Amino acid sequence: MRSSVRNTILLYGSAMAALFTGLKLVEYRFLVKDLSLEILLGVVALVFAAVGVWAGRRLSRQRIITGDPDFRPNQQELDRLHISRRELEVLEMMARGLSNKEIADTLYISLSTVKTHTSNLFQKLEAGRRTQALRRARELGLIP
Repeated sequence: MRSSVRNTILLYGSAMAALFTGLKLVEYRFLVKDLSLEILLGVVALVFAAVGVWAGRRLSRQRIITGDPDFRPNQQELDRLHISRRELEVLEMMARGLSNKEIADTLYISLSTVKTHTSNLFQKLEAGRRTQALRRARELGLIP
């Protein structure tokens, strides 16, 4: 489990414990006599909805990875592996963390074309997964 997810879960649990402790400290039993149960449950639901929205936005933030603007791929390795210009573009976008769908939308090509390019890259880089392909490409100087 990623540490940010674990921290968010711990924060959410802590918020729940703090809320219940706070309600106990003000002796919520006395407030129930003055307020209807629906209002009290609505307040609790609102607090947890706000914490859930905050946690969801924090976890779903996209990370922008910027590369070295002066980086030039190793042309000898590109020629040796017969990696096309389009395959190199797909590889660079994979390195930026884009999904196949996002790559297809960015390059204005079909999803099946992206999958074909990634399959060719995996074969040429002798990799079974994206992480292996990206690591191998970095070792060969194809991406920064």
